[in-house]
Amino acid sequence: MLRLYLLDIIGGMNSIAGFSLYKLRLLVLCVAASIGLFAAKHPSATPSDPWTAAQTVQPAQLIAELQEEKDPHPLIIYVGTRTLYNGGHIPGALFYGPGSTERGIADLKKYAATLPENSDVVLYCGCCPLEKCPNLRPAFTSLKDMRFARLRVLLLPTSFNTDWVEKGYPVKKGS
Repeated sequence: MLRLYLLDIIGGMNSIAGFSLYKLRLLVLCVAASIGLFAAKHPSATPSDPWTAAQTVQPAQLIAELQEEKDPHPLIIYVGTRTLYNGGHIPGALFYGPGSTERGIADLKKYAATLPENSDVVLYCGCCPLEKCPNLRPAFTSLKDMRFARLRVLLLPTSFNTDWVEKGYPVKKGS
């Protein structure tokens, strides 16, 4: 009885035309749901990452490395904007400009040229979702081209605030 009532509401069952309209609406609904499920399982393409999984580090793993009594610790370089760096960054992180600008890359390369190629370098940004970040890929590629053997990216999938600050990891404000 409920089924007939619902059918009557969405297109009527009182005629062949009403039943055909119901089937058409049901077909459109099924196709739309299928497209939605496919899109959820297969996200749209993102810019390809120049790093491998082995060249990434999770926040908890980086914290563990920083707490180890080894010297030197990983060198952490922030490659986002000055405003976000001053608003809060990983203690000890260095800033040489955003990786999305020519000047930022030039300053980063100038600093990196003073480092041994076997330096343990971790780059991070966190300005926005990692897949859309305009800073990390150019910065990583620049240092990779300089042949840094131990170059990694800190994985902050959503943002620095969500994936670092809200998890209670240490933060330093100011420059």
